[in-house]
Amino acid sequence: MSNKNPHKSRQSTTARERLKQAQQAEARAAKRRRGLTVAVSVAAAVAVIAGGTAIAVSSASKDDGASTAAAVAPANTAGTDDTVVVYGKADAAHTLAVYEDFRCPVCRAFETSAGKTVQQLADQGDYKIEYHLATFLDNNLGGTGSKTALAAAGAALNEGVDKFKAFHDVLYANQPSESEDGFGDVNHLLDLAGQVPGLKTEAFTKAVTDGTYKGWAAKVSTAFNKSGVSGTPTVKLDGKTLAVIGQDGKPVTGEQFTALVQQTVGG
Repeated sequence: MSNKNPHKSRQSTTARERLKQAQQAEARAAKRRRGLTVAVSVAAAVAVIAGGTAIAVSSASKDDGASTAAAVAPANTAGTDDTVVVYGKADAAHTLAVYEDFRCPVCRAFETSAGKTVQQLADQGDYKIEYHLATFLDNNLGGTGSKTALAAAGAALNEGVDKFKAFHDVLYANQPSESEDGFGDVNHLLDLAGQVPGLKTEAFTKAVTDGTYKGWAAKVSTAFNKSGVSGTPTVKLDGKTLAVIGQDGKPVTGEQFTALVQQTVGG
């Protein structure tokens, strides 16, 4: 005759089931919390302004904390404080100021849509390009990708302005999603640099690995924060802002960008 208590056995089974259900519910809740954190971060980084235009908006009103006192500037910088990168003919009659963050998805959309035309017009002397680079998306999204990519871009600039421009384009072509901090990995950046012929010199590799231009990147970021520009991409031709992102939230095409330039300079 069995001494087992069926009622007690059913109670134990029910208790185990309740415990398992509670654990599963907590796992689902944790997953939702992680998803919400990413969603909130992305929402903070990419806002929608009047007319439905998407733009990455800076939430940084202070310096990023890195010391700029002893910042080592790469060769080929411009501006009174060495925080500007100039691409194109120095004697060009017009200046196109481009404000970007390497982690900005809207910047990538603009580069993908009209980037080749932007460079072509500079190459033929219509204007020179002044790059003003930001790192505010590290604050908005978390991580160090903007700063680390900018420091690596400084190492590319030290090799030459053309090397900087080519590396700049490679970074946008391989930009990670907003929820990932892929550019925070220097080994990944070095792999991407391999796509630029002649860039991965011993000096470049050492500068990226050692973070030689991190202080300079912080100085460049500080200059952006003081520029009065609050979102990226912002593009100005001789001081006049160009509407490079349409009211529908889409970036202009190369032909549309050329038309904007011609309208602005009266060509």
